[in-house]
Amino acid sequence: MRIRTAHPDDAPAVVAMRAIVHPYLVRGVESTRQMIAQPPPGEDWAAYVAEVDDAVVGWVSAYRNDRTSEPDVGEISTLHVHPEHRGRGAGTALLAAALGHLRDIGARRVRTWALPESLPFARRHGFTPSRELRYSALDLRPAPPMPEPPPGVRLLPLTDVDPRRVHLAEVTAAADEPEDVPADAISYDSWRSEIWDSPGLDRAASTVAEAGGEVVSFSLVQRDGDRMWSDYTGTVPAHRGRGLARLVKTAALHRAAANGVRVAYTSNDEANAPMLAVNVRLGYRPVGSSWSCLRELS
Repeated sequence: MRIRTAHPDDAPAVVAMRAIVHPYLVRGVESTRQMIAQPPPGEDWAAYVAEVDDAVVGWVSAYRNDRTSEPDVGEISTLHVHPEHRGRGAGTALLAAALGHLRDIGARRVRTWALPESLPFARRHGFTPSRELRYSALDLRPAPPMPEPPPGVRLLPLTDVDPRRVHLAEVTAAADEPEDVPADAISYDSWRSEIWDSPGLDRAASTVAEAGGEVVSFSLVQRDGDRMWSDYTGTVPAHRGRGLARLVKTAALHRAAANGVRVAYTSNDEANAPMLAVNVRLGYRPVGSSWSCLRELS
């Protein structure tokens, strides 16, 4: 086994392995290839793979969290090893590479995510579980019933909206999301690179609600074939309590279904009761969970 830096040609193998370990995560080959080749600016992003006999059997990425005002926060994302190659040190070696990178870029606090069965591994390496993230799935055959927009609200596909308006809405909506660290410093350049310019962003299905000339709610869709991921659904605080999150999410689901998407996935923090309630009402069913885990980095 060897650990090496990931390169764009690893994308097909990484996506195939992710489909086995995390079948509810939706990021296609082209999106993964672009992330490796052109990571978001300002994140000092790096990724590593574990390789056995020229086959990719593990993956991890590590980067600076540039969405928060808290200093020196590093992230380790989607550390996973193919089930047939576990128990041989690949996970430990990938974690060491990721932590080494975060030390090099000056991170002092680290967050990662662990499946429930991986919590003992996380604890052994100094991480403390913090928050539960719940994954849900929805069969779009058929899509859930479409509610009527409130007076003065119109729905638009992302194709008809300036990206800066969507970015502003996300910054406003995300500031009070339940998180280990606040998502209150999302730069436009980073957001555009990671979200707007992603090959997987389905702009025809992604939907915003506009009121008084302002984007007040939105639901972003990442797509891979006949699967989609609700990348983020949010409403700016001044317009909450009007059913707009359910409205835009339902509209996005309808648009995606009309273009061949058959199953939708999403995730929510355990404390995000409003969106959990929206998903239950739409018919989503639980399919998994993971835990955020934190540690200090000496």
